[in-house]
Amino acid sequence: MTPRRPLALLFDLDDTLWPIAPVIAAAEQSWHAWLAQHAPRVAQAFSVAELRVRRAALLARRPELVADLYQLRREALAEIFAETGEDPAHIEGSMQHFAVQRNLVAPYADVLPVLPLLQGMLRLGVITNGNADLEVIGMDHHFEYKLSSSVFGRAKPDPGIFLAACAAMGVAPEDAVYVGDDLRLDVQGAQGAGLRAVWMNRHGGSAHLDAGVTPDAICATFDELLAWIRGQMPQSGA
Repeated sequence: MTPRRPLALLFDLDDTLWPIAPVIAAAEQSWHAWLAQHAPRVAQAFSVAELRVRRAALLARRPELVADLYQLRREALAEIFAETGEDPAHIEGSMQHFAVQRNLVAPYADVLPVLPLLQGMLRLGVITNGNADLEVIGMDHHFEYKLSSSVFGRAKPDPGIFLAACAAMGVAPEDAVYVGDDLRLDVQGAQGAGLRAVWMNRHGGSAHLDAGVTPDAICATFDELLAWIRGQMPQSGA
């Protein structure tokens, strides 16, 4: 049976287009140094790890904040500023500093050579739970549409965010493919909304078997993704 030709290819960002853990680690160190300079009581009272614990505690109390991790960071910081008696006027400056550092990402080596090739075959979009700014990063020209959970109000794996992106792009879910690294958020989420889902598994292993998830394809690189997408296209001249 000839596979249905996809019309749109949508991407997760963090750990799909670039590694995020080292970026966040560096951003939080720089952020803490900024706080030490501008809000020293906060930095003296809370280490990077302790600030992380406070955010986790706030998220446990207010799980809806998972849709906007910047707002989670801001509200947790506001609590700590109040506790330590720091001037809340510095909260926004600290958030701006963190945002700059958070966008200092470096795409995986295979991403930038392949994106234009995919762009020539399909309409490209983004669905993300994160706060990366593609314009700041310099990659927004590859994607005609982006939807973040902070704008939508609910986060992956909620099927609504996938359906909203498809509707905005004017494509049926069955005509869209989603690519992401997280089996639950990306693969199960997209498939639950009726999209096909490619698991970007750069690290090998068979976690999908343990998780009971069956991706429509598993790719270790964007070159493999490109080959799979080409395989979904009808052969011309046949």
